[in-house]
Amino acid sequence: MVGFKRFLVEEEGQALTEYGLILGLIAVVCVGALSLMGTNVNGMLKSIASTLNTSGAGAAP
Repeated sequence: MVGFKRFLVEEEGQALTEYGLILGLIAVVCVGALSLMGTNVNGMLKSIASTLNTSGAGAAP
């Protein structure tokens, strides 16, 4: 009976599981943020390239 009570009170494995869940959540948030930023940066670079192509069309070669 004492061993069973000690098993219920022991929290070493629980902390490791919590750290794993937190790390997984952080990874999901980072992937989502980078995905959104990548789309915005891609659009911004396309806009800059389009502007440069338009303004550079009349320049001498």
